[in-house]
Amino acid sequence: MSIEVKVRKGEPMERALRRLKKRLDREGVIHQVRAKRYFVKPAQEKRKKKKELDFNNMLRVRYSNM
Repeated sequence: MSIEVKVRKGEPMERALRRLKKRLDREGVIHQVRAKRYFVKPAQEKRKKKKELDFNNMLRVRYSNM
């Protein structure tokens, strides 16, 4: 996967870098790199996903009554 950001004529390099960072963030590349930085045991991943699902379900139930 390659991501390109072309520097426009007369555009400062800082602005092009900012556009590159936004694009990387939108595509989730930065999130993936940070997630893969350390090994996480499969059981820990399952616990984390279950905890997130439980939290989202709690919010869904809480705000469905409104």
